[in-house]
Amino acid sequence: MSTREPKQERSRATRQRLLVSAIECLAVRGWSATTMAVVAEHAGVSRGAAQHHFPTREDLITVALEYMFDSRMALIREATNLPGGPGRTEAVVMRMVDYFTDPLFKAALQVWTAAAADESLKQRITPLEAKFGRTVHHITVQLLGIDDTDPVAHRLVQATLDLARGLGLADLLTDDSARREQIVRQWAATLETALRQPAVSSGCAVGRVRVPKS
Repeated sequence: MSTREPKQERSRATRQRLLVSAIECLAVRGWSATTMAVVAEHAGVSRGAAQHHFPTREDLITVALEYMFDSRMALIREATNLPGGPGRTEAVVMRMVDYFTDPLFKAALQVWTAAAADESLKQRITPLEAKFGRTVHHITVQLLGIDDTDPVAHRLVQATLDLARGLGLADLLTDDSARREQIVRQWAATLETALRQPAVSSGCAVGRVRVPKS
């Protein structure tokens, strides 16, 4: 192995530590306190090393959000531990709610809020938000095994994600897990019934729950 390869591996490891640290700092400390110096210290690297990889805080944050989102979605796509039958709907709803209550969502929310008052940051973040929304919707459709071209099914999935986002917001200040589980269970039962209605499928298989092969 050449001396260059270990150096590249160390560089990749440093970069990854910075990305993970940026999300962790955002989720706990918020936007204002998540400076390059703070992230570098949290990652165990020098500020100069951090700026070698990411010249500005905005560069670091946007890359970190996309990197962590892609990693999180890759895990959510793995449906091998999802049950079949009606229980699958509840498991899918809970999986999406878990996404909106994890540190990545809390970190993203900090950035979204800051971007609302910062036009240059907003221009960076808006395309990411659009990508995140499309991807989460698409994965939810895949896991539920429904046809998203059916307008009612499409709206039901969007309502599920809106509910999950609201539960994520409710979890920011206090532990809302007990109430959240009850709401997820009730909504999943409602969603399962609605997706099986003939009105959703327009008299055919479109819109019905079709459990994909794991």
